[in-house]
Amino acid sequence: MNFEMSQLLPVLPEIFVLGMACVILLVDPFLAEARRSVTYLLSLGTLVGAFLLTARLYGEAEQVVFSGFFVLDGMAVLLKLTAYVAVAAAFLYAPRYLREREMLRGEYFVLGLLGLLGMMILISAHNLLTVYLGLELMSLSLYAMVAMQRDSVLASEAAMKYFVLGAMASAMLLYGMSMLYGLTGTLDLAEIHTAIAGGSGQPVVLAFALVFIIIGVAFKLGAVPFHMWVPDVYHGAPTTVTVYMSAAPKLAAFAMLMRLLVDGLGGLHGQWQEILIIITLLSLAVGNVIAIAQTNIKRMLAYSAISHVAFMLLGVLAGTEAGYASGLFYAVSYALMSLASFGMVIFMSRAGFEADNLEDYKGLNERSPWHAFLMLMVMFSMAGVPPFLGFWSKLFVIQAAVQADLVWLAVAAVVFSVIGAFYYLRVVKLMYFDKPADSAPLEAGWGMRMTISANALAMLGLGILPGPLMALCIAATAG
Repeated sequence: MNFEMSQLLPVLPEIFVLGMACVILLVDPFLAEARRSVTYLLSLGTLVGAFLLTARLYGEAEQVVFSGFFVLDGMAVLLKLTAYVAVAAAFLYAPRYLREREMLRGEYFVLGLLGLLGMMILISAHNLLTVYLGLELMSLSLYAMVAMQRDSVLASEAAMKYFVLGAMASAMLLYGMSMLYGLTGTLDLAEIHTAIAGGSGQPVVLAFALVFIIIGVAFKLGAVPFHMWVPDVYHGAPTTVTVYMSAAPKLAAFAMLMRLLVDGLGGLHGQWQEILIIITLLSLAVGNVIAIAQTNIKRMLAYSAISHVAFMLLGVLAGTEAGYASGLFYAVSYALMSLASFGMVIFMSRAGFEADNLEDYKGLNERSPWHAFLMLMVMFSMAGVPPFLGFWSKLFVIQAAVQADLVWLAVAAVVFSVIGAFYYLRVVKLMYFDKPADSAPLEAGWGMRMTISANALAMLGLGILPGPLMALCIAATAG
């Protein structure tokens, strides 16, 4: 492979994250337990450095480097910047929770950074091989993170389920990619798009390849009927891992959806739109209806995540630039909302107590009016209540669906959104109208309190002024 040194500039953030992950991996074993904060600070510093390096690249023209394996465009920059924020928030939430469970080791931060590296590669993939490599690096890191709590039966079971089902989904995705390669003779997404537009390949084989690829993408998104792992893994994993995997990997999965279906298989829009419509309807129904029956808040939020994925798909399947921008806006918005919701679960937890049952939130307003208000904002935002961020994200994707003459699907989304509002408002009712079941003080340092406050207030701030973020999403998906 021949390339100039100037081609290294678009991949500097990836090189920096990889280098720092290796440094932290080497340094951490030599640190005494009392100096474990060094690993934590180095990890946060890595994210700050990667953010600055990526921000420098914002606004530059699209660049395809390394013989077409890697692309840097507006969508890649925006998703990477959001992923850094999401991982940083997960790291900020983690120390107290991990320390109280004797899990505060370098593995969480190193695996988190390597998982982020996989997301970054996946977000900038311009080749089927790069897509698969980024996906596997991210997935292998997540499998290990879910299994970190080795003395927990729930965590071990969740990790095994996630690994086995993830391996099957990856195999199906790879099989679909191999069929595409056989039909088009190339791994480059742009060349695949050109070949399909030119009528290359056998329609039947192409249809099979499309189905296998959608199965792989839908599994990583957690969409129905490939959602089986979501509630069990979200529930069984340590909450610090759940907050990590509920936000940043969704951004990478959205990028994979865009790269494969829009950039690579855009010529088959009519075919994959029909499949995504079915997946969207099933995800809306299953996610919102089954969430009502949950008494565990992590499982409730897991089914909620399935319904939110349906709204992301709703924007993409519209097949318009407005749809792609609204889908990107929804992916970014959901990442922030998910961080805040699981962040509150971590905030409420303490040594020997996991605040993962809905009853644990009874009377929170009496114990801490400020944090009850923060949780209220998060729940209202996820339910789509104005003026919070979640309202605009739902509105934009529904508008895109209507403009694409999918009015009936937009109506179905509104109906299921109203149904879904019940389980979010139930949490608010428990906090404000029930007596507290636990009078123990809420234990958290100032860093945790500031992070959860900033995260929740962002739902209100971005809801009042959604224009700048939407403008970024429109610019990122233009062309």
